[in-house]
Amino acid sequence: MRFTLPRDIYHGKDSLEALKNFTGKKAFVCVGGGSMKRFGFLDKVVGYLKEAGMEVKLFEGIESDPSVDTVMRGAKEMLDFGPDWIVAIGGGSPIDAAKAMWIKYEYPDCTFEDMCKVFGIPTLRKKAKFCAISSTSGTATEVTAFSIITDYDKGIKYPIADFEITPDVAIVDPALAQTMPKKLVAHTGMDALTHAIEAYVSTANCDFTDPLALHAIEMIQKYLIKSYNEDKEARDEMHNAQCLAGMAFSNALLGIVHSMAHKTGAVFGDYGAHIIHGAANAMYLPKVIAFNAKDKEAAKRYAKIADVLSLSGNTDEDKIKELIKYIRGMNDELNIPHCIKHYGADSYPTENGFVPENVFLERLHDIAVNAVADACTGSNPRQPSVEEMEKLLKCCYYDTEVDF
Repeated sequence: MRFTLPRDIYHGKDSLEALKNFTGKKAFVCVGGGSMKRFGFLDKVVGYLKEAGMEVKLFEGIESDPSVDTVMRGAKEMLDFGPDWIVAIGGGSPIDAAKAMWIKYEYPDCTFEDMCKVFGIPTLRKKAKFCAISSTSGTATEVTAFSIITDYDKGIKYPIADFEITPDVAIVDPALAQTMPKKLVAHTGMDALTHAIEAYVSTANCDFTDPLALHAIEMIQKYLIKSYNEDKEARDEMHNAQCLAGMAFSNALLGIVHSMAHKTGAVFGDYGAHIIHGAANAMYLPKVIAFNAKDKEAAKRYAKIADVLSLSGNTDEDKIKELIKYIRGMNDELNIPHCIKHYGADSYPTENGFVPENVFLERLHDIAVNAVADACTGSNPRQPSVEEMEKLLKCCYYDTEVDF
């Protein structure tokens, strides 16, 4: 077994200043849609890198759920510039995109298909090191061995998974998280909770990942709703909690909540229904817990999570029911729908959502096939057949009980 984290994690107030002490000649900075520039953090990053004596080139405007095209375009600019540091700042999207660009920069002949071979990436760091600076409290990509890239032609999100893309340096400065709008707090927070729970019940869990996962779950219970309601101290604490969850899942891996979220996120885009990743996780997590709890070892672990959260119940079965009820209650407090059928504008609950029933049913089989084949399925405690995945996805569409 292997346990891998960034060599250095700078955290707490003003940790962004660590950039002043980097050693190198050229830094290629990847950033998203503008909030990091608006709030002055991008200028700080550039200023600190220049203070460290580096020439800096910006690659701006990386979209949410970055595309294969964006990755290839960024990699070409990296090749032209020749950096020895790649610095990504923002939410999961710019950091994930930069990780994939990094692979292509170091290995120009590497195709996107090559990148998607799980734990099959060749040795990096022959040209550049990687620093990730997170601005959202959920994806934890600043400490993980994962990157999610979307092939919009296929309507599928692909996870790139390899310890080679674990950043060398992570900067977890709480000031950046204070800029998140409420909806983003909700989605990233539930993403973090899903990371921690899936890591704890994963077949790859171990003594090194369990404490991280459980402590993250405790912190999320204590701070997520407060953070959503704009408590600044809670917002700071959630930034740490999501990072701990990331350390856990990067090493213990994930499960089919993420498999399903990856394969439903972009597939209904032609109906205006891009199902935001954190919202998808929040909707699917209670259903997957009910499905996985048929496995005895998973049931024990879900019951342990219920104990850590001080939920009621005398038997494992009772505790799991309380855990499911608790998560659904969190979704209500965070204004997240319970199922795809009620997923409406801006991800808010509505009686009739974006995805028509006939369209969902037409695409159901292909989604199920792709979800079973997703890289996250292998470490799920209960391995679903395509038929079972179809049934589970139906429960996630209609919000019906999982009884199989």
